[in-house]
Amino acid sequence: MARIAIIDVAALPAPHLDGFGSVADMVTTWLGPHLPEADLIGVDVVGGAALPTVNAFDGFILPGSEAGVYDERDWMDPLRDLLLHIRTAGKPVYGICFGHQMMAHSYGGAARKEDKGFCLGARDFTSDQGDTITGHVSHQDQVVTVPPGATVQASADYCPVAALSYDFPAMSTQFHPEYPPDFIRAIADLLENDLMTPDQVQAARQSLSARPVAQDLFAEKVAGFFRAHL
Repeated sequence: MARIAIIDVAALPAPHLDGFGSVADMVTTWLGPHLPEADLIGVDVVGGAALPTVNAFDGFILPGSEAGVYDERDWMDPLRDLLLHIRTAGKPVYGICFGHQMMAHSYGGAARKEDKGFCLGARDFTSDQGDTITGHVSHQDQVVTVPPGATVQASADYCPVAALSYDFPAMSTQFHPEYPPDFIRAIADLLENDLMTPDQVQAARQSLSARPVAQDLFAEKVAGFFRAHL
């Protein structure tokens, strides 16, 4: 059975987000049913686990984090090196939110904190085929320079680089297909009067009803991506 590492660099579970499990758990719940031939293995880097080695796994998923690509964390530089080794080895890697930004940053592009404020809730994106993709978002940072060899696959007015594919086995999305709506609501409760005003939080909550997100959003696409390269 193929082994895919979920490189968990988020400080979850946390007391204010009890009941949702880790980010790796949410990724597994979302993707696992669509990729039964692969063993999805969470690697809790923030919790003290060593970063995986390229040879130990057949594929990699780098999901979200409260960290930004510009932060100083002891795992940050080794993670950049790992992403470069993954590219050299030709193994598939999929990034979500922070993973999307970190991949772009490591592969020759750039990501930064934007002045649009913290974006939370459900947002619509337009694919390169002209289709509308509705996904959950929770971010302020975003990719601002597309890496060499990468192609924009989805965009929005507030986020021009919302999804990327690369000329090697790599793809990434700014939106979170793995987050359930209740998790976004819990983040809204956490951020009210901190990173977001009450009006902004209310708009985020309303967006979840106005723009329902498919539970299996992008799951078949990501499963097919891994299936093609494992």
